[in-house]
Amino acid sequence: MPQAAANPSGSSPAADSPLRSRRLRRIIVAYTVNRLGSWMGLVALSLAVFDHTHDALAVAALLLAWQALPALLVPPLVARVEASSRRSELSRLYLFEALVTAALAILLSRFWLPAVLLLALLDGTAALAANSLLRAELARTARRHATERSAGARSSEEVEGEAHEAERRANATLNVAFSISFVGGPVLGGLVVAAAGAPATLYIDVATFVLCGAALIDMHPHVEAAGEHSVRARLRAAWSHINEAPLLRPLLLAELVALLFIQAAAPIEVAYAKDTLHAGDRGYGLLVTAWGAGAVLASVIFARSVRRSLAVLLTLGIFSLGAGFVGMALAPTLALGCIGSFLGGLGNGLEWPSIISLVQRMTPQPLHGRLMGAVESLAALCLAVGLPLGGALVGITSTRTAFAVAGAGTLATTIAFARLTRLGLGRQAAGAPATPEAQLSRARPEALVPGHPAPE
Repeated sequence: MPQAAANPSGSSPAADSPLRSRRLRRIIVAYTVNRLGSWMGLVALSLAVFDHTHDALAVAALLLAWQALPALLVPPLVARVEASSRRSELSRLYLFEALVTAALAILLSRFWLPAVLLLALLDGTAALAANSLLRAELARTARRHATERSAGARSSEEVEGEAHEAERRANATLNVAFSISFVGGPVLGGLVVAAAGAPATLYIDVATFVLCGAALIDMHPHVEAAGEHSVRARLRAAWSHINEAPLLRPLLLAELVALLFIQAAAPIEVAYAKDTLHAGDRGYGLLVTAWGAGAVLASVIFARSVRRSLAVLLTLGIFSLGAGFVGMALAPTLALGCIGSFLGGLGNGLEWPSIISLVQRMTPQPLHGRLMGAVESLAALCLAVGLPLGGALVGITSTRTAFAVAGAGTLATTIAFARLTRLGLGRQAAGAPATPEAQLSRARPEALVPGHPAPE
């Protein structure tokens, strides 16, 4: 048996890097290519909608259809895909996105806003569902890879610990990929639109979907443990788990409140840069760049903090977001505003992978896809409420006041996350969750939250 001294870093050989697994490398590369294309496509479509309508409300409607409304459709879609015994269902979602995006590119020459919004809704729904299933597959593959490498060499407790660590490292690597695509995708999208036009950019997005679907052709999201159960039963199983797993429901409620304030800050930045700081388009670009730089740095910090408490990292991320918004509210100059934006991006880059990893650790593996769908839908729903909330705050008060409200609200939720940490959130995440069969057997209407209807 290897001695601890042979690995001074404290990391197990099985969990050193998710890039040691070819299957994990394929998932991460496919995800990165897909996210780059998606950001390019969103920039192209947003610019095309504004060029055809000259109406900011039309662009807001596009974002609502593509990013927010899918929240209502993703959970049942994820459950239906997991219930299907057909192979390559994940690739089918990406190929469906390719077809929808190609239709959008064609539609730009015969522009009709209602059709664009409908196609954007379909594309956004497939995208969120695919992301949820891909995250579940990433965690499953990371655990399997670590378990196979550790089998026979360590105790079952050590093997399970290494599987959890491998899962977290895989999430961290995926978060680095997301941060890079978040920074680079919009820039590439703007450059390609300027050089070749919006339709050409959308066709590049189509190519990324096809490549992603081909790379993931052997991924099979079907969950055998619950294969005979209906979509409704699968949703009830996930809902029951949220209600019954210690600290999971309060964690998601705290995240919901925090996300409402975080998303409310999104529509404030343009007016803040141009009207408050008088920095123009260049100033807005610098604010966005500073946020992206913070997110990239945070993704690296998260990847190097595998032994740190997820609950503590989540709390620090939320605090950094709130402090960043307050800093932007108080900043008298663009330079100080960029520092606030950098802090916000730093918090964002810590908060999202922490909540993803915590939910996965508190959830039985066969329910990962549905719980990831729930978290993605939660973020999309908060976006639907947060965007108009932020716009209303700017309209009623000022950009500084709006940022101050967003920051104060986000900082207030830090108290809830700190309390959950003291109650043992990090320790709870390290425990073994109940079996999926037990979750399904408890998935009855009377097991749900009183006063909350069962999901259909």
